[in-house]
Amino acid sequence: MKMNQVTLGTTDFEASVAFYGLLGLIVIVHSPPRYARFECPQGDSDGAPATVSIHATDRVADTEWPLVYFETDRLDKEIERLRRAGVPVLSEPEDKDYLWREADIADPAGNRIRLYTAGENRRFPPWRVGSIE
Repeated sequence: MKMNQVTLGTTDFEASVAFYGLLGLIVIVHSPPRYARFECPQGDSDGAPATVSIHATDRVADTEWPLVYFETDRLDKEIERLRRAGVPVLSEPEDKDYLWREADIADPAGNRIRLYTAGENRRFPPWRVGSIE
């Protein structure tokens, strides 16, 4: 089983399209004013890219969830680039005890986005259960 996509609500369609473009995602469906879908520029081990979509709504829940993760090898530089572009940085890059380095930003609708770097620890942390079969 593979995850196909995550869909997030947006209250400002065009601002959200611009935001996910700024993150480097590639627009593959653009149906204003209600729906857009994006591919991540890099795929997983079989080459298939994950996708994220936005769907227009009157309001987005005021909560910390869902929390969407995007991996980058340049976390600190990426946070600085996004900050200069006016993206709200909710938490600065920080090394976590689970061996990831993370920082949080917000999209135009207030959805929480976590950028992180984890290297091999993303799939193979020292405490991983079982083996891949």
